Formats: sequence, structure tokens, C-alpha cells
Amino acid sequence: MPRIIAISNQKGGVGKTTTAVNLAAALARAGHATLLVDLDPQGNASSGLGCPRDSVAFGIADVLLGLEPLQRVLVPTGITGLMLAPATPAMVGVEVELVNLPNREQRLRLALAGLDTPFQYVVFDCPPSLGMITLNALTAADSVLVPLQAEYYAMEGLGELVRTIAAVRRSSNPRLVREGIVLTMYDARTNLCRDVESQARAVFGSEVFQAVVPRSVRLAEAPSHGKCIFQYEPSGKGARAYADLAGEVHARALAAGGHATAVG
Repeated sequence: MPRIIAISNQKGGVGKTTTAVNLAAALARAGHATLLVDLDPQGNASSGLGCPRDSVAFGIADVLLGLEPLQRVLVPTGITGLMLAPATPAMVGVEVELVNLPNREQRLRLALAGLDTPFQYVVFDCPPSLGMITLNALTAADSVLVPLQAEYYAMEGLGELVRTIAAVRRSSNPRLVREGIVLTMYDARTNLCRDVESQARAVFGSEVFQAVVPRSVRLAEAPSHGKCIFQYEPSGKGARAYADLAGEVHARALAAGGHATAVG
């Protein structure tokens, strides 16, 4: 079965979508067939891969509402081995519509079960909230990867996310674990970033990835060109960081029991 990873943090502006796009791209570039699912109504992961919300007829909203199978909404990206389930403008109303549907928290899991295309990894870009869409992602996922911005209030929201993960484990997905925490927007020249890193490693230990994503103008610029960092600046420090992160993620997947073997 594929390894399914939800990229989640209810705090906005922490590099969540940047991490989802570039981790998925790095996994694909390493030879692992990967699917990126854009669950954020803003659609930034889709536009960041050259697929704006209004450029496709169907998207993940149609899948969650039972209007289309997941296989039909998949679109190729400019990266070999990486497919995208894009967001569309219809995602804006999905949160409300899901409330009245049967199996409302299981719809993404059931959709993935019907996929014909073999993937080794599935990466969810979750919205910056803990609503019904994120609950679907956590119910379908094997693990949660948390981008943590190296700033003063960075760890404030982690407690709520940890409690949510525990609640999902009890209610609908007992296999869900914390994949780990990746520090983002990191500037080693500042005491603040070093202090946040020290605190995170003291509290969460080996859950914090060794790879650290630097603060980078190129990482910020790449989505405006519809490109991931490997297309925009493949030799830069941002690309190196996400390649290192992908290596750690794959090593953890193998250690967890070989969930990175594709079937189809």
C-alpha cells in the first residue's frame, strides 16, 4: 500500500503548502511514484504546480462529494512520477456540504481505495484548520507531518493538533501516527530560530527531522511561476533541504514497515 502523509498545521503561513509541493516533488524525483492531493480551498498547491483552480473541469471537491472517482480528476505535473489531484473553486463549499453526507469523515479514504494508478506515496496538503476536510485527511492518512515555523509562537498550536491526532486515532484511524516535525523558514543567523529548534528537539526529540528548510526568496518565488523548487532553482539550498527531507521520510516509511511499496 502507498504511504499516505498529511501535511497539517492549523496555523497559517508556516510553509505547509511549500512543504507539501516540494516534498511530493522530491519523492517523485527520487523515483517514488507520488500523488499530491490539494485539499486547501485556496488551491495554492495546484497553482504552484502550474494548475490554477479554474484551469481544470474536475477536482478533489468532486471526489469528496461523490460526483467523480479520484482516478478521473488526476492530472500530470511537469515532474516525472508526480500526479496531482487539484483543487477547484468548488472546494470553497465542500466543508459545509460534507456535514450532511454519509460517511462524511471517510470519503477521502474510500476514494483512495478505488484508485487504479499505483503510487508509493500520497501527500495531502491540508487547509490551515481542523475542520471536516482535515478530518478526512487524517482519517485516510498513515501519518501527519507538521511544518513548524521557527518563530516565537511556533509551538503554541501544536498541542491542539496533537490532541486532534489522538482523537482521530481513537475514533476512526487507529494507525495514524505523527510522521514528524520539520522546521521551516529557518535562519541560522538568529538566536530566535536556534532557540525554537532547541525547544522543539527537547520536547519532541527524534520526531524533529534533521533536515531544516531555510528561509529562502527562491522558495517563495517558485509558486508564482507555477513551479516547484526543483524546477525553479534545482541547485539551491531550498531544493537540497527538501531532497534531504524526502530521504528522511522514505527511511522512516521503510522503518515503519515498508509502506512505501507501490501496488496497483
